[in-house]
Amino acid sequence: MEITTARGPARVDLDEVRRPKLLLVLTHGSAGTVDAPDLRAVREHALAAGVSVARVTQPFRLAGARAPGSPERQDEAWEVVLAALVARFPGLPLVQGGRSNGARVACRTARRVGAAAVVALAFPLHPPGRPERSRAGELREAGVDVLVVNGDRDPFGVPDPADAAELVVLPGEGHDLKKDPEKVGEVVARWIVRYA
Repeated sequence: MEITTARGPARVDLDEVRRPKLLLVLTHGSAGTVDAPDLRAVREHALAAGVSVARVTQPFRLAGARAPGSPERQDEAWEVVLAALVARFPGLPLVQGGRSNGARVACRTARRVGAAAVVALAFPLHPPGRPERSRAGELREAGVDVLVVNGDRDPFGVPDPADAAELVVLPGEGHDLKKDPEKVGEVVARWIVRYA
């Protein structure tokens, strides 16, 4: 399905289960897609746990851009998409998240969209080689519990455990989390069901 925003249309790939426990909304990184291995694995494990899953391709990606533009514009479009999804599933608890840039969007907008929690996959703590440009504030200011799943070889850094409700660092994984995506899916599914 497509949802119109002021920044263009967003596409939602929706997988519903009978009598869902909650709604999990996921999105991609700056240059990625909702078919990234970790996002696919999270989808499969969440569905098996009785969670309906919406994977959102943001307007900038549908327009062919590799960069999301300003955080304000990206967040504005995201909030429109989430409002439409929440209206479609009234009363269902919401957990939102994404990988890399998508994790940042989920953290920044969590309170405004009414999310119970955030799943941050490969949270880009800082640009590669630039630890002084930390984005840890986005984790701290989410206003809800945040699960961070990062690889120990991520050139974007690994957040401090104090900046998230839970930090899972996977050995041997880089920023793409594609060495063992099934492990990522297991970790996320086990964590999100507490918000049902």
